Amino acid sequence: MRPLTACLLLLIAFQADAAQRVVSLAPSLTEVVIELDAADLLVGVLDGGPRPDKVAGLPSVGRYGQLDIEGLLSLQPDLLLLWPGSVSVAQRDQLKRLNIPTYTAEPHTLNELADQIEQMGERLGRADRGRQVAADFRQRLAALRERYRRDVPLKVFYQVWDQPLYTVGGGQIISDALTLCGARNVFDDLKLPAPQVSLESVLQRDPDVILASDAALLSGWNAWSQLKAVKAGRLIAVPDKGLERASGQMVSALQKVCSLIAPER
Repeated sequence: MRPLTACLLLLIAFQADAAQRVVSLAPSLTEVVIELDAADLLVGVLDGGPRPDKVAGLPSVGRYGQLDIEGLLSLQPDLLLLWPGSVSVAQRDQLKRLNIPTYTAEPHTLNELADQIEQMGERLGRADRGRQVAADFRQRLAALRERYRRDVPLKVFYQVWDQPLYTVGGGQIISDALTLCGARNVFDDLKLPAPQVSLESVLQRDPDVILASDAALLSGWNAWSQLKAVKAGRLIAVPDKGLERASGQMVSALQKVCSLIAPER
């Protein structure tokens, strides 16, 4: 067999194995599919906020924690893209029993996210595009790391909610993202992705900056004038919700946050 003929047969076999009917079970994974120029493969998505225009008309298979299994099966997917936190444990077990090919993505670091973008590109038959997107992502991360690095990181408290008080733990990708801004999550020693913490523990760890997912969560901190963040007026609302969605756009959202945490850089 001639080498060219062999290569063509391998390419045809690879394309035949690539997914043709994909259901995304997280908005972040839907965004990655779009970034890989593979939105044409999607036949259904799990909802969680406004949809990108390219998938506005696709069937819904439910919302966070409320997966419509029957609706999903009616779409006859040959690949599921799963972020475990978007589906209940019981329904994840149910999905396993269905034996539908599944790619599970739960990146804890930005480097893991770049790797998973490449892996998804391969599963979707967009390997070249996956490598391109991941390479650009890594390059932009390196530029941020170089621009904002400092010998002594700024201590940052990232507030997810106020009553009760929730933050992000050290295994959450946002915690890793903060390091690129020359910062350190003051609760990076906690392993839960979204641990509940006490007001006393925040006061004890005395962050230089308090970041909140919503500006409405910040006003209550002014009562604690002894905090460094309050003294310095470093109560900052995250300007881009993209920081909470693990996809390629996360680096643009992170760039905005870095510029607020360390404007002098």
